[in-house]
Amino acid sequence: MKLHRYDAIVVGAGGAGLMAALHLAWAGVPTAVISKLYPTRSHTGTAQGGIGAALGNMEEDHWEWHAFDTIKGSDYLADQDAVEIMCREAIDCVYLLEHLGLPFDRTPDGKIMQRRFGGHTNNITGEPVRRACHAADRTGHMILQTLYQQCIRYGVHFFNEFFVTDLLLTGDPSDPQTRCVGVVALEIQTGVLHIFHAKAVLLATGGFGRIFKVTSNAHTLTGDGCAIAFRRGVPLEDMEFYQFHPTGIYKMGILLSEAARGEGAYLRNGLGERFMERYAPKLMELAPRDLISRAIYLEIREGRGVDGKDYVHLDLRHLPKEVLDEKLPDITEFVRVYLGLNPETDPIPIQPTAHYAMGGIPTNVDGQVVLDENNTPLWGLYAAGECACVSVHGANRLGTNSLVDILVFGRRAGLHMAEFCKAADYAPLPPNPEQATVAMIERFMKNNQGTERISAIRRELQQVMMDKASVLRTGEELKICLDKVRDLKERYLKARIDDRSQAFNLDLIEAFELGYLLDCAEALVASALNRTESRGAHYREDYPQRDDANWLKHTLVYRVADTDWKFTGELQFRYKPVTITKYQPAERKY
Repeated sequence: MKLHRYDAIVVGAGGAGLMAALHLAWAGVPTAVISKLYPTRSHTGTAQGGIGAALGNMEEDHWEWHAFDTIKGSDYLADQDAVEIMCREAIDCVYLLEHLGLPFDRTPDGKIMQRRFGGHTNNITGEPVRRACHAADRTGHMILQTLYQQCIRYGVHFFNEFFVTDLLLTGDPSDPQTRCVGVVALEIQTGVLHIFHAKAVLLATGGFGRIFKVTSNAHTLTGDGCAIAFRRGVPLEDMEFYQFHPTGIYKMGILLSEAARGEGAYLRNGLGERFMERYAPKLMELAPRDLISRAIYLEIREGRGVDGKDYVHLDLRHLPKEVLDEKLPDITEFVRVYLGLNPETDPIPIQPTAHYAMGGIPTNVDGQVVLDENNTPLWGLYAAGECACVSVHGANRLGTNSLVDILVFGRRAGLHMAEFCKAADYAPLPPNPEQATVAMIERFMKNNQGTERISAIRRELQQVMMDKASVLRTGEELKICLDKVRDLKERYLKARIDDRSQAFNLDLIEAFELGYLLDCAEALVASALNRTESRGAHYREDYPQRDDANWLKHTLVYRVADTDWKFTGELQFRYKPVTITKYQPAERKY
């Protein structure tokens, strides 16, 4: 075991983690970033379409319009104070990235170019507005490269291919004196455990889309940060709200960005109809994602899928070749490589794909992890990005706001951490900080009699989540799903792995990741079963109406860890009020 000490530890090297690390470095705080990947392979790099910011470069726009669109898109579950901060500061973050060297596309007069995206409107006319700042359809890739280069420039230390397994606290989170003092990580190359002692820790580990069979998420998005916090007594917020992106490649889930629809692509059913006219006659293909995903499922259910199958078409055939080549090069390449189709002449088979977690670790607007409905902070612990829930996305995230979220709240978390680290001393590590991780490793490495296989459990989890807890839900199916997930958790405790080596033991890593996925899946399904209404991405066919009287509130789900990390106890629910500043809840119409 090796011990390291840094004032600030950032877990995750995507956009949120790198933005925080950069601001910590600028503040002179000794900072280390721990990543289970090489940083430029982080999932931020797959974000295609753009960053939403009301620059008004191509037509009239205002940050207040952006805020209203975000709140309306969230089905009025977003905290409006946080949304207003995000939409104001988005403008500053885009200009910061520009000054750091990000190569945005340009208008003829040299301004940052912007495109339309779903749910972003002129609040006066209701028409779509150009708000997404982009670098072709590789915007996330450019953000990741830019921030990583700047972190290297300013001396951030990186521990690449280190897998975080535990969060170190000085006591129980319910004790107001408890602090987060570090993390435990497994060095993948050697199998050696490392203890990272810190004044403050930021979790920026991304989402958990791999609980579903068809997903746009990379294999590494397994809910690591959410699960290790959950196991240590931190609640998870609004886990029932999981977004399915309308346009994933059929059966593969590979994302075809909303940028395509922003540039004018159509959605067509098996009859060749632009069917969104039935569901959102004003915005059509630029309606919010939850609405379009439900529309696709309903079209298929009513027999209007293509050739009677469970997909519809994305149609780019009417777009000029220069638009496809210059503004959508990655999308068109994906279609050619993975489907063998030519987007200039062939319609593209698509289906909704599991894409983004609106819920996660609850935080305040400075990235501090909070423990209850009173926003009591857990000192020294921060979260940002998809693993966090501020909440600016509420029940449904608008396209481009994921990049806005990671930049704005990654920066705010980094700034607050810097001030905290300068004022705080190192608190002592708990005794035997590696104990829980060692016990988990030994469970898998020494379980020669285990009858269960990690791969089989993961496959069954992904299938049942896709079948019972995706776009359209019912209480009956959610109960079946929850029972199945809990059965899989019991089977997980009997699982074995074959690889007994230390170096690059990816069987062991996958075993840990499956445990994280099971925890996130259980929290999601239990929360979905608990919320007896339909709101945003959470659509209950047995409760099809939004119910503000009973459910205009955030869900907090808790678990108390037992001594050997089985986590088989019942979940407990508490609730937190939605912050409303000036936008009163109203019916969503597009």
